[in-house]
Amino acid sequence: MSDAARSLDIQALLTGYREARFTPQDIINEVLQRIAGAPERNVWIELLTAQQLQGYLDAHEGRSVDELPLYGVPFAIKDNIDLAGAPTTAGCAEYAYTPGEHAFVVQRLIDAGAIPIGKTNLDQFATGLVGTRSPFGACRNSFDPEYISGGSSSGSAVAVATGQVSFALGTDTAGSGRVPAAFNNIVGIKPTRGLLSTRGVVPACRSLDCVSVFALTTDDAEHVLGVAAQFDEQDAYARQPRAGIPSFSSARFRFGVPRAEQLEFFGNREAAVLFRGAVGRLAELGGIAVELDFGPFLGAARLLYEGPWVSERYAAIEAFIERQPEAMLAVTREIVGAGNQPRALDTFKAQYRLMEYRRRCERVWSEVDVILTPTAGTIYRIDAVNGDPVRLNSNLGYYTNFMNLLDLSGIAVPAGFQSDGLPFGITLFAPAFADASLAALGDRVHRSAGVPAGATGLALPAALASRPPVPGIVPIAVCGAHLSGLPLNTQLVERGAWLMERTRTSANYRLYALPGGPPRRPGLVRDVHSDAIEVEVWAMPAHQVGGFLQLIPAPLGLGKVELADGEWVTGFICEPGGIDGATDISAFGGWRAWLDSQA
Repeated sequence: MSDAARSLDIQALLTGYREARFTPQDIINEVLQRIAGAPERNVWIELLTAQQLQGYLDAHEGRSVDELPLYGVPFAIKDNIDLAGAPTTAGCAEYAYTPGEHAFVVQRLIDAGAIPIGKTNLDQFATGLVGTRSPFGACRNSFDPEYISGGSSSGSAVAVATGQVSFALGTDTAGSGRVPAAFNNIVGIKPTRGLLSTRGVVPACRSLDCVSVFALTTDDAEHVLGVAAQFDEQDAYARQPRAGIPSFSSARFRFGVPRAEQLEFFGNREAAVLFRGAVGRLAELGGIAVELDFGPFLGAARLLYEGPWVSERYAAIEAFIERQPEAMLAVTREIVGAGNQPRALDTFKAQYRLMEYRRRCERVWSEVDVILTPTAGTIYRIDAVNGDPVRLNSNLGYYTNFMNLLDLSGIAVPAGFQSDGLPFGITLFAPAFADASLAALGDRVHRSAGVPAGATGLALPAALASRPPVPGIVPIAVCGAHLSGLPLNTQLVERGAWLMERTRTSANYRLYALPGGPPRRPGLVRDVHSDAIEVEVWAMPAHQVGGFLQLIPAPLGLGKVELADGEWVTGFICEPGGIDGATDISAFGGWRAWLDSQA
């Protein structure tokens, strides 16, 4: 295999399948050989049997890469996320159950052609950022087995970093999808809370939990996110994309950095130097650094474990912990067990404090587009964590614990190596639903660091265009009733389309509310030196486009639309004559914002 295929990066696999250089069976055989020959790092809790894997391989018969966006792509699943027919332990064998159906997000990935390899190790009940709190053994770092892997999504991160799978699912409540990424030199996306369904996930703090994605590159992680991010109406915490999705140009942007006295590296001078290097590279990429008061973020972070949200962890496993407390690790039992103490009065007081912090943090976004921090200030040896498990774990949450409490989106990317060969990572974060902008910037920062792909020793695959031409796939920009969650979105989903990106057009369009309906429809008309309009870009199998086109009534049609980055894609346009009697709604910046104004 080529270096690209050896790293199992998704685009290389899809290209190899398309060119018939190997088959999904070949790749699964290779994956199993790698796992069998890898040094023992306590990565896996459960591997699927040959018979189980054959069932997923058989499902590919008669299908092709042009139909399935994750055709034959092997992935791992953190063992607090359900995979039908495989035990879910949440890191506690006595708690285990075998689900009859996949978690919603797992089902989406399998439907897209991805092949699950097994369930990965984690800090018990997703309580920890270290990867050592597991009765299945401490998960060991990809670069030095004496050091922690990070947690709680430990096994998922190490499986990706060591080239055992193409991507992996984790969860992230307090940093579990970011800290392991930093410690293993890979990308970790913590999406907007509710963007990925958590139905079929053992909750930690149900109101805060996120499913996260690990990959060697941002391109791969974003590809997976686009497939998985489908609204799940059966998940009470799932969210539809809202109007006014934040976006910023990755060519020119303002990035916040905590004041020097608020940065904490816990005595690790090399980490401090590496972070300063990341600040410099971000400036070289066009960013303008803005020093900001990080106090409100740190205040919110302290609430996660010092406030009543620990009670939510207790509520998630209340029946189990009261019935079998001795089945839990002592440190996990101590942390979660404290959750039965806070009173309702304490809960309300903490909510009041959180809202005050939120309001103070909101003001920051008028000054910056994105904030840059270390993902973790330092890394520890496993024996050090075992000797001081609570304090050192707490240190690792310094830059992560506030994220979901404040409703932010984030991406962790590699940023260099210490002299001892251990990786260092940074996190970029912004308000909810800024996921696409963060991914674009995160990819540039990652590549500027000059690091290899995970712990594979291979070079990063070449950067992709934001929407590379893929045979059999047509990117389609939609601006109205076909947007996620709106009445005609099912016309895309039923044809196997998946969301690639939320973005804007170039500033050369006007948007009109056309007469008629239901459903109400907009008309997008090119008008040089006008406005930028919010759109979503969906990837549709080419053989479905003809049938989709037949559903589009006059005066609408498919033409070419210029996006904010200068790229032209197929998209909805309106004949100029069709706007007679229509209302110009360009000032709203998009169809959702106009609908909200009508409501």
